[in-house]
Amino acid sequence: MAKQEPMDRARDELFSHIHRCGVLEAHEDDQDSWMTETVEYLAERYPDLGTKELTQLKAVGMQFCKPVISRLRREPPPEQPAVDAVDEESGEALLGAPREA
Repeated sequence: MAKQEPMDRARDELFSHIHRCGVLEAHEDDQDSWMTETVEYLAERYPDLGTKELTQLKAVGMQFCKPVISRLRREPPPEQPAVDAVDEESGEALLGAPREA
């Protein structure tokens, strides 16, 4: 197995910490504070990393915490009226409405 560069090892360790600590469900401000502290810890573990690499590490960690589809629902969804739509020709239920026998 090829030897990993310090940046690659630090990134992998950061992702591992993100998964284990549950920071994905935290508020964005808390994520930022957590990420700052964790990158400071990683700076101690990987002294070969410079300020530029540590800044990149924090940026990639914050991006990792912002999924394309949010896991957090800030507001309840609006109420949807029940729809009992049935396709006239096929008799198939539309929009999840139950089909009558």
